[in-house]
Amino acid sequence: MKTEDINIEDMESVDSAKETDTPSADKVTEPEGTEAAETTEEEPTKEEERDPLEAAQEEIASLKDQLLRKMAEFDNYRKRTLKERTELILNGGEKVITAMLPVLDDMERALLNGEKTDDPQVLREGMELISHKLMKVLEGQGVSKIDTTDALFDTDLHEAVAMVPGMGDDKKGKVIDCLQAGYKLNDKVIRHAKVAVGQ
Repeated sequence: MKTEDINIEDMESVDSAKETDTPSADKVTEPEGTEAAETTEEEPTKEEERDPLEAAQEEIASLKDQLLRKMAEFDNYRKRTLKERTELILNGGEKVITAMLPVLDDMERALLNGEKTDDPQVLREGMELISHKLMKVLEGQGVSKIDTTDALFDTDLHEAVAMVPGMGDDKKGKVIDCLQAGYKLNDKVIRHAKVAVGQ
């Protein structure tokens, strides 16, 4: 009976020793856990150090992509405007010519009718009608005639081709006669009026 008691007591002492060992093992594992936590805390700092560089590289790549796209867009824009300008130069007068075609038709009809009549008055009236129609077409395109009637000589509008002396003080520096009409296109002089000026 005593041997059994000793064995039970020994076993109890062994169990108690195991129990005391497990807390110490827990204590050992706790520092390991804290070290693991410390290592995980250190890792974000390394990632934080990498992040600015990676972010800068990503931003550079994005800016390069944007630059290439803008350059391609500008190149396409330049080609398109060059093509449009070329077409405008080649076909810019299309609107004016289309507007003048009815006047040309009237002139052809007047020529055909002129062969059928010998009356100069009829031909004169026909030419006047055509002239008025042509002037209306040109006015619709922004063309206007420079007025020279009793106008002061203006170098911006007139070109003096003759000086007429002895016209009196009231005619001095004024347009006496218009030898060739001048025209403006949208307030821009496209042909100066050739005039004789009083001296």
